[in-house]
Amino acid sequence: MIDALFGSKTRVKLLHLFLNNPGKAFYVREITRLIDEQINSVRRELANMQAVGVITSDSADNKLYYEVNQRYDYYVPFRAIFADEPIEPMHESPHEHIWQDAVVQLPGVRLALLAGVLVKGSTSDVDLLLVGEIPTVKLRNVVKQIEASESRELNYAILNYDEFYYRLSVRDKFITEILNGKHAVLVDTDTILKTE
Repeated sequence: MIDALFGSKTRVKLLHLFLNNPGKAFYVREITRLIDEQINSVRRELANMQAVGVITSDSADNKLYYEVNQRYDYYVPFRAIFADEPIEPMHESPHEHIWQDAVVQLPGVRLALLAGVLVKGSTSDVDLLLVGEIPTVKLRNVVKQIEASESRELNYAILNYDEFYYRLSVRDKFITEILNGKHAVLVDTDTILKTE
């Protein structure tokens, strides 16, 4: 039935493979073995899926590797359709408030910015920017909680306060791209962004 909906048995098998293995890259011959399809149809569907943005590719060791694009707008709904195990829906869930509270309560956090996949309409490559002296173990636990809630890996950065303040004052590209794009401020203990 899904084959008819998506127009191609090969495409359905590829979506199933990629969406059940987020963060894992595969090369073409490996894919053909895993899904038991002809190499030409696999290449054609990979090109189609890459053109749409569902997958990305990267070269390493003279091989072209493909993996699911977790930043694709419809990643979460596709994952809900093709994942072997059920996943929680994104946004507007009670889990979102739990992880936001966990970010706010991180010890040592002086600034927490949400962007990327955590803010609807954001095009940032960074999902979470934290500033402060934050214990690594506690940070990892909160990131895992957000990733579980959002059903995707996060791109996050952590800076100490002096480095952030310096980068902000010299209009560093990394910082200004986040601040000029759509973002949300969860924590700003020193109201540094209100003076901007």
